[in-house]
Amino acid sequence: MEIVFNGLKLGIVLALLIGPVFFAIIQTSVEKGFGNGVLVSLGVSVSDILYVTVCYFGLVQFINEPGFRIYLAYAGGGILVLFGLYHLFIKSRRNVHPSLDIANEKKLYRYFIKGFIINGLSPMVLIFWIGTISVASIDFGYSKGFEFFIFFSVVLATVLMTDILKAYLADKLRRLVTQRSMMIMNIIVGVCLIIFGSRLILVADTFLQ
Repeated sequence: MEIVFNGLKLGIVLALLIGPVFFAIIQTSVEKGFGNGVLVSLGVSVSDILYVTVCYFGLVQFINEPGFRIYLAYAGGGILVLFGLYHLFIKSRRNVHPSLDIANEKKLYRYFIKGFIINGLSPMVLIFWIGTISVASIDFGYSKGFEFFIFFSVVLATVLMTDILKAYLADKLRRLVTQRSMMIMNIIVGVCLIIFGSRLILVADTFLQ
């Protein structure tokens, strides 16, 4: 039970962090509905599982290499800036007609990929999970094995459930959404993504010092 409790605590803390993923889930749910917001959340969850798995098998030994960290920072930051520019200059200018029937949405996998990419290409997510694994192993004393698996299963499940809750609450606001409010939301999302991406690129410069 202690493992589960510690996993819940860490999962809730992670869920409260406001980053690109938070805005992506909210924006998608309001504009495209709860179902598509859930798909974004699932994409985020899969990328988190991939990161934890990679870290588990030893990527942590490479993260301290300046060249590797610079690559991650520049690549991830560049992708987030591009996403931000898209929302700021293209998405915000489109007419939005929220549909109450999302069953007919085409190419639903795009929303899954959206969540996977936004979360997966942020090097800070990788660094966070490496730090979390260190905390689990050193502070909590969970060795690689059954305890490790249970702990991170609870953490990842908690994050996914809270992301789905965010999508659900955002979806309830859909009937109050207007073209102007969606334009403002897309501008906010775009600016936030550009800020997050720019910060990652600036962080890369510190690796050279």
